Amino acid sequence: MNNENQLESLELHQKLKGKLRISLTGDVNSSTLKKFYTPGVGYVSSQVAEGNVNLNQVSWRNNLVAVISDGSAVLGLGDIGPEGAMPVMEGKSMLFKKFADIDSVPIVLNVHTIDEIVNSILAISPSFGGINLEDISAPKCFEIEKRLVEKLNIPVMHDDQHGTAVVVLAGLINSLKVVSKNMKDSKIVVIGAGAAGFAVASLIYEYSKAEILSVDSKGIISETRQDLNPEKEILATFNRNKISGNLQDALKNADIVIGLSKAGSLKISDLELMNENKIVFALANPIPEIMPEDAIKGGAIVVATGRSDFPNQINNVLAFPGIFRGALDNNVSRITTQHKINAAETLANLVAKVSATQIVPDIFDPRIVPEISKTIV
Repeated sequence: MNNENQLESLELHQKLKGKLRISLTGDVNSSTLKKFYTPGVGYVSSQVAEGNVNLNQVSWRNNLVAVISDGSAVLGLGDIGPEGAMPVMEGKSMLFKKFADIDSVPIVLNVHTIDEIVNSILAISPSFGGINLEDISAPKCFEIEKRLVEKLNIPVMHDDQHGTAVVVLAGLINSLKVVSKNMKDSKIVVIGAGAAGFAVASLIYEYSKAEILSVDSKGIISETRQDLNPEKEILATFNRNKISGNLQDALKNADIVIGLSKAGSLKISDLELMNENKIVFALANPIPEIMPEDAIKGGAIVVATGRSDFPNQINNVLAFPGIFRGALDNNVSRITTQHKINAAETLANLVAKVSATQIVPDIFDPRIVPEISKTIV
């Protein structure tokens, strides 16, 4: 985004003073006030407390998601704190409403340890029908999500992980049609082993059992390394040939590279190490690991980024509204790996004419949310 657009964005936010408002579902007047509030609401509350009525039947919880962050890993900005994270959380809530008609409340927490975050969310969870975790740094985000999934009976999803993974998988399914390759027979390199990198590699492996080499700042993740956390130990098992070395070693004879790391971490010479008919997903934002024109110079047939000003934008908004819409509508308490695969396959199938510049549907395609939601059962 150039300086002019940045200033326009700031001016728009200042003008609106926030992107969300609460609206009423009924008219408050002299006739309804006694029903909506005292004394009538007391009877409603007593029926909920006694278990005669489910809260979802009489409150907005049936369509309400909490969008929660501690501000420790916001977009490409890093740890900017809870206040800095709030405009992003509001934006996420705006997308929930726009694309899936889901009400959501952006919540930023001024606590940062695993226990504090988990306990805070557990304390407020009775108010919500679902929890969307956002922009929480790795590796603590893995344990936070795991504990919440175990303790809550409502859907919980860390979108930086799973929304990204769903859309990447959808894009890969269609990219492989363009280059006439099979995913399970492809060698895949994932650059970055944080929240998104772990989830992307894990979902692709569950879908295809392909050979996947994950690369972090110290090189290829393999079972020979002694510095692996639990998530990286899992990633090491996808490296079935136990390859070690640096990024260039990983890229030799690779078919697909997926960047979830930092700007400029891929060069044309790196891509030249790969097989012919290569696929490059350079998803760092706002500046990708390699610019599309350079990726094409390096022999890439299909190139995707996270940006809207290039073809093939890999954007989480293609996934999370439909996944939560389905979970809320179908009383799904846990979002599973199969749900994510269903969502990815549905997204891929919505592209009528797959091409090198069209591997995922347009973000504003009205079919996306209803079609994905049908598969979350």
